[in-house]
Amino acid sequence: MRDFYEILGVNRGASSDELKRAYRKIALKYHPDKNPEDKKAEKTFKEAAEAYGVLSDSNKRAQYDQFGHAGVGMGQQGGGFSGGVHMSMDDIFSQFGDIFGGDDIFSSFFGGGRRRGGRQRGKDIRIRIQLKMEDIASGVEKTIKIKRSVIALDTKFTNCPTCHGHGQVSKISNTILGQMRSSSTCPHCRGAGKVVGNRPIGAGPDGMIKKEETIKIKIPAGVEEGNYMTVDGKGNEDINGVAGDLIVLFEEQDHTYFIRNGDDVLIEAHIGFSQAALGSTIEVPTLNGKANLKIPAGIQSGQILRMRSKGFPQVRRLSRGDQLVKIHVETPKNLSKNTRKLLKELAGADGVPKNMFRKIKI
Repeated sequence: MRDFYEILGVNRGASSDELKRAYRKIALKYHPDKNPEDKKAEKTFKEAAEAYGVLSDSNKRAQYDQFGHAGVGMGQQGGGFSGGVHMSMDDIFSQFGDIFGGDDIFSSFFGGGRRRGGRQRGKDIRIRIQLKMEDIASGVEKTIKIKRSVIALDTKFTNCPTCHGHGQVSKISNTILGQMRSSSTCPHCRGAGKVVGNRPIGAGPDGMIKKEETIKIKIPAGVEEGNYMTVDGKGNEDINGVAGDLIVLFEEQDHTYFIRNGDDVLIEAHIGFSQAALGSTIEVPTLNGKANLKIPAGIQSGQILRMRSKGFPQVRRLSRGDQLVKIHVETPKNLSKNTRKLLKELAGADGVPKNMFRKIKI
């Protein structure tokens, strides 16, 4: 699949206005009304619509920048447009009315009759999910409950009396080039083309009710604090029944032992004086259970040992981070007579270090 920025011909730092201008230029050139029966032009037109649909949405753009095409397809329902370049023209026009219907020049070219103004869909829902580090390491399926606004059964709609169901209002202006027609979103129905007529008891003025739903989402391994995923079509509905998205933001729970550092995990192990001097093997907790760690003889307090591939996996990749174990040598405080005697004998055998003082390394 081609890069979305490449499709629109913009760089990755392009502003929203630059994205809009780039998309409008392509849409004008490859619009099916100007290229009848041209399948190649239609495909280009749809690719541009898909690219703009992701990059014009700040949440989806951030996800795409971080994870590429996989990022906007993380949810079970898929991110971005589920239909890809196979999405219908009606879908494109309904979702990008602000580009088509509201653009005076565009309306002058194509009449504006087949489109409704305003990008019509319901509001997104945002929730937060706390994840254990062990779940992040392996990936997990979560079952969540949400309440979303949906059109109440038996709600009746009527055509908007202002725009007569078109979603737009037009006016004709006299210019030096002759009469020019311009279109704008209907201020009464906000581009929906219809308004609520009769509504059942319990429904709001917009004809909506709150509906509780249970949703299962699969969270890939390796996500981190601040990442999110999009479940398409599980947000609130608008008056046309088109739903927004469910945005799931991830939070990491504090762990008893571990601290995360990118893909690596950090832990501190406290060992005894004899273990440090003689060396030993200890059992260390990891994200996937327990594992043995060899302590080399003569290790010093503060040294760090590395356990390869025991950290977090990278999202949708095979590589993993490491587990770093910082060793802390415990100095015994309450000594028995025998232990004290042994340590005195050991101190006598070791003698006093020739260089007791050294410059601190900064």
